[in-house]
Amino acid sequence: MATNSNSSKMVLVTGGSGFIAVHCILQLLNAGFLVRATVRSLKRESEVRDMLRQGGVEAGDRLSFIAAELGADTNWKEAASGCTYVLHVASPTPLNEYKHEDEMIIPAREGVLRVLRASRDAGVKRVVLTSAIGAVVCGHKPQTNPFTEKDWTVIGDKVPAYQKSKTLAERAAWDFIGKEGGGLELSVVNPVGVLGPVLGTDYSHSIYFIQRLLEGKISGCPKINSSYVDVRDVADLHLRAMLDPAAGGQRFIATAGESIWLVELAKILKENVQEFADRIPVKEVPNIVMRIAGLKDPKIKAILPLLGIVLNTSNEKAVRLLGWSPRSTGEAILATAESLIRLKIIK
Repeated sequence: MATNSNSSKMVLVTGGSGFIAVHCILQLLNAGFLVRATVRSLKRESEVRDMLRQGGVEAGDRLSFIAAELGADTNWKEAASGCTYVLHVASPTPLNEYKHEDEMIIPAREGVLRVLRASRDAGVKRVVLTSAIGAVVCGHKPQTNPFTEKDWTVIGDKVPAYQKSKTLAERAAWDFIGKEGGGLELSVVNPVGVLGPVLGTDYSHSIYFIQRLLEGKISGCPKINSSYVDVRDVADLHLRAMLDPAAGGQRFIATAGESIWLVELAKILKENVQEFADRIPVKEVPNIVMRIAGLKDPKIKAILPLLGIVLNTSNEKAVRLLGWSPRSTGEAILATAESLIRLKIIK
């Protein structure tokens, strides 16, 4: 990407301290863009700059910060002002304890609409929304064919609140663009489980499983199937979705390829990360044991609907339309482990 033509263009990245967002900021700065990042508190600026340094970039005055929250109108107009593009990566954190699912659904949906309104009013060219695979794969009957961008989560009683919130927020975004978006363009990226190099202590929940395996805190792997993707490739797909004319009005699944079972993930680690190999279990926990544990543990209960379900996904559209070329699942897993060990997060 040509640096000189980008140097006068400002890109707003929402939720700037998050795992995917920091990698997006890294790649935007490397491509020559100016970046403005929203954070809930300006106290996080030094932390974000430290993570960027860990990624090899001294941002200087090419990066600025503004305090804005998805749940309030304050500063969104100022945040979008003067921006050519917006990467809306911010998302309400999944709550483990909630009285009603609306506690997750309403902030997610309202937050997306706040950002889209501010972007439209500021004359932004295109917003790239970070949705999730949870807006694609839930609520379906078991299937062997890979899920594609044509699939949408079927909202029902068994769909967990977080996945429901991502689905309804993305639906609201497409509705907004269709009815009141004006000239604003929208592209959506739906990442699967995001792995890859951590730059600090803020990272995706997919990485906690690898962390716990390396720390010897897991006695066996639930029978859960998932696709994975490296965070560097997720950021790369965001930039392609932002810049490529073919990406306007499209959604893209960010996945490295074939889904794998958790026990296969554990085997990749055990075979390649010698110093922690003896801690890593490569046995599967029977579903019945998980169901009994789920009676007492709400975190385990939340994953019970996924037991034994194949969740294969296709990256064919992003590869064909945008020339995207992601790293393999194995590379993403090992890059995660390497960074957790290097940053001494694994003791």
